[in-house]
Amino acid sequence: MIVDIIFSLMNKLGIIIILAVIISKIGIFKRLISKKDASASDKIILAVVFGLIGVLGTYSSVPVNGALANTRVVGVMVGALLGGPLVGFIAAVIAGGHRFLIDVGGFTAVACAVSTIAEGLIGGYFHYYLKHKAHKWKYALGIGILAEVVQMIIILMIARPFIDALELVRIISLPMVFVNSIGIALFIGVLDNIYNEQERIAAALQAHKALDIANQTLPYFRQGLNKHVAENVVRIIHNSIDVSAVSITDTKEILAHIGSGEDHHISGELIRTNSTKVALKSGNHQIINESDAIYCEHSDCPLKSAIIIPLKEREETVGTLKLYKNMEHSITNLDEELALGLAQLFSTQIEVSRVQSQEKLLVDAELKNLQAQIKPHFLFNALNTIQSFMLIDGTRAKSLLTSLAIMFRKSLSSSNDFISLNQELDYIKSYVEIEQARFGDRLTFNFDVPENVIIKIPPLILQPIVENAVIHGILPQKNGGSVTISSKPTADEITIEIADTGKGMSKDQLDHLMIKINSNDENKYIDSIGLFNVNKRLINLYGEGYALDIHSTEGIGTSVQIRIPIGA
Repeated sequence: MIVDIIFSLMNKLGIIIILAVIISKIGIFKRLISKKDASASDKIILAVVFGLIGVLGTYSSVPVNGALANTRVVGVMVGALLGGPLVGFIAAVIAGGHRFLIDVGGFTAVACAVSTIAEGLIGGYFHYYLKHKAHKWKYALGIGILAEVVQMIIILMIARPFIDALELVRIISLPMVFVNSIGIALFIGVLDNIYNEQERIAAALQAHKALDIANQTLPYFRQGLNKHVAENVVRIIHNSIDVSAVSITDTKEILAHIGSGEDHHISGELIRTNSTKVALKSGNHQIINESDAIYCEHSDCPLKSAIIIPLKEREETVGTLKLYKNMEHSITNLDEELALGLAQLFSTQIEVSRVQSQEKLLVDAELKNLQAQIKPHFLFNALNTIQSFMLIDGTRAKSLLTSLAIMFRKSLSSSNDFISLNQELDYIKSYVEIEQARFGDRLTFNFDVPENVIIKIPPLILQPIVENAVIHGILPQKNGGSVTISSKPTADEITIEIADTGKGMSKDQLDHLMIKINSNDENKYIDSIGLFNVNKRLINLYGEGYALDIHSTEGIGTSVQIRIPIGA
């Protein structure tokens, strides 16, 4: 008989396990189970679901001596182990109360109701022990055995006559302890495996999102942490992840807020949320699960929960990242991990931007007095050109690399030094070789400078003008053109001319250019900084009469003349 009961209960249990798989696919059930901090209403819903599973276990029972061998405890225990004491107790009351009501006056009605509630409380107690364990099903098996043993003891203590209770326990104890403990373990195992797999997939997606967000925000965080950066960053985050609103603050005020509540969570307002102040002070992230803790003065504010993560620079908190949702207790483990990951990436970007800023200040200070600088885009283009020649012409690549080295060495010459015209022309020839390698037949250079001309000039006084002729004169033309460098010495001075056959300028364009290079504000006319610097240096060294002399005809070309006094 005992074996028959075991097989009957196993058949009934199969239905419950199938049910476990089905409900694990339901969206609301998955959300309820996966929440780290479920609200009371969430727990009541879970309790009702598992209580009804317990009721199903009663209806699928096996009659034994006026009582029922059943799988009722499976639903109650699983609910308690997953949801905690409140879920376990309510589910037990539902299932146990149902058992009592369908058999009022039966000799085990009260005992079964009481034992069901006791098992719910046992499961609720072990919930805190189980939730941080791996392989939960193993522990659930042992807890299920314990709960069923307790049920048998309660039946013996309450059911009367005792002799009938003892006979009943003798028959049903082994089948129910065996089948129900396995059922609890299987139910927990099925749910645990499904949700672990979902969490792994979700974590991978979150990691991908975090990296994508970091890639999009990197250009902004290079500028540091300010309102402009924050406005762009919160927009990127809000468009990339499922949150109701995103905020970024510094240590005193809101820098940017987008999403729900943006009509009253306004950039520039002082930080009011106590949790944000705690995060700033402690350096630890804070999770808010209730709207009251957000401390918004607007009674109809839709923001109900949030996670607040400090943004740090060298372990010092410089601001916070805040992700909001419109439901209480809706911040999940994945939300927390994503937010922490983003904050770590953002903190790194902020720190890198500060380091880069400090390095830039140092470099600017060191190079402030240099006559000219090689532009970064020229360097990158030159290196790309050299790299391409490495694959087809190693000798040419070596020659280009030598030319680039010459340019760098001369570009770092002291601003107080003067060099010979021939040295400056050597530098120009190095520049020419690289540009001709890049543009081929579109660009030609001519040198018409007597070798016997001996004069000292400031270093890098010609290169910005030659580069300007190439970029703005020759390259815009489909067929390219040529640049000619010539010199005409006299008794008192030497005139060096850089003439191109480029697109030239109209009179209005030329007048505008002259206004730029004669301005006292180099930042105002940054697009003409090369000519500005050369012109300013010539005037500072030799006087107003030695300013650049520029002539241009639209469609024909441009000529720039530099005059250097002999003996200066």
